[in-house]
Amino acid sequence: MKTTVEISDPLLRDARKIAAREGTTLRALIEQGLRRILSERKKPKPAFRLRDGSVGGRGLRPELRDAGWDKIRELIYEGRGG
Repeated sequence: MKTTVEISDPLLRDARKIAAREGTTLRALIEQGLRRILSERKKPKPAFRLRDGSVGGRGLRPELRDAGWDKIRELIYEGRGG
């Protein structure tokens, strides 16, 4: 099938040089590149997994289970001038 595609001059020059160096046609080079891109994009990307960033503690101290942020902040900065 014939189609028209606009390609920037520098990209076309580079493609022609590579095709000549490899003894192939510009058409074959373009088809090869297009096949590669299409094949890469068909592959499903692995699902994002957030790494476990937890530390080895035992959770909140019992006296803080129902505490508000003000109380927790107060304890964080206790003795530090904050």
